[in-house]
Amino acid sequence: MKLSEIKKILSNVDTVSFVLENGTAVPEHFHVTEVGLITKNFIDCGGTIRNEKVVNFQLWNANDFDHRLKPKKLLDIIELSEKALEIGDYEIEVEYQYETIGKYELGFNGKEFLLLNKKTACLAEDQCGIPATKPKIRLSQINTQNNSCTPGGGCC
Repeated sequence: MKLSEIKKILSNVDTVSFVLENGTAVPEHFHVTEVGLITKNFIDCGGTIRNEKVVNFQLWNANDFDHRLKPKKLLDIIELSEKALEIGDYEIEVEYQYETIGKYELGFNGKEFLLLNKKTACLAEDQCGIPATKPKIRLSQINTQNNSCTPGGGCC
């Protein structure tokens, strides 16, 4: 989800709630402790130099059980961050400590924001030496007459 998308959603909802992909809800009294711009400059295993930018939200589960973040307040925080940090319309990445600090993509199901598990991937598969997917063959399709190993045949 891009920053412009969450701003549009926040303008049209009454509450802000987050749910992990496994269905676990982020406690209602969470805080958004950071909104920032993260720039990642790196080289992939194929030698290509890459540059990525994401808007980062950090959610924190505090002991402030009376706190409830309203959509307007989060929208104000986002707009202040856009101006102060000159943030563009980038994808959003959410940091949240569940079992450990995790990074999540952001989705929306019409009611709640979804913290979607991120996955690693090779960005240079064609140059990295990763073998192509092996064809799936049924054992019943293998010709066992010509390729069989028989006692005394010397194949074992």
